[in-house]
Amino acid sequence: MTARRIEAAFARAKGEKRSALVAYLCAGDPSLAATERLVPAIVSAGADIIELGVPFSDPIADGPVIQAASQRALASGTSLPKLLDLVARLRASGLSAPLVLMGYANPMVAMGWEQFAQRAARAGVDGAIVPDLPLEEAEPVSALFDAAGLDLVLLAAPTTPPERLARIAERTRGFLYFVSVTGVTGGGAELPEELPAMLARARQVPRVAVGFGVSRPEQARLLAPHADGVVVGTAIVREIERAGGAAEPVAALVRSLRQAL
Repeated sequence: MTARRIEAAFARAKGEKRSALVAYLCAGDPSLAATERLVPAIVSAGADIIELGVPFSDPIADGPVIQAASQRALASGTSLPKLLDLVARLRASGLSAPLVLMGYANPMVAMGWEQFAQRAARAGVDGAIVPDLPLEEAEPVSALFDAAGLDLVLLAAPTTPPERLARIAERTRGFLYFVSVTGVTGGGAELPEELPAMLARARQVPRVAVGFGVSRPEQARLLAPHADGVVVGTAIVREIERAGGAAEPVAALVRSLRQAL
């Protein structure tokens, strides 16, 4: 089962007494060829898990930096089938790090949930995060993912009531993605002071990763003792844009984040 790579990555980080670094980039920004170069470079720089964004025309959970990246990726011709082909090439080249797709439901519904799950598993995807898939509609999708060997990673937020958090914790696979702020990705410079207490309540599952709003090494260092993983996206996407898709400046940022953990 491909999804076990996620468990192994968290276990390895825990054995090294640190949080896992989950690095997000939008597939196809600025091109799929650039993404194919960037992913191995980011893994070599210290990312434990790669979160590959599926570009979509209306990424409602994302801030302006990732929205712009999604538009660039769509303009470069990136689609969900082409992204799955890219994953297959990365696996064929020897990439062993976990690959989790972060994408909205529309492209997956258009492909068909069952077909998506099967194609993603064959390509070498380990799981998917679908921000606009509510808990109430997740069960049939989760069953298809389980059958294919994929993890359906669910999200919780600071506003999630305790009883709902318990249901999400029971249903999520791979890890629980805890959204650090109310709002969109990259939405603010500072994290809420009460975040460690929120994370303590969320740790009902073996693995909790915190994201949305984590952009600086010092923020990653602050959160590391309170979460099993830290997700960084906007800062990496911004550096990819600044560097024009060149790998080394992005790898340098990832190394600084890994050192902070």
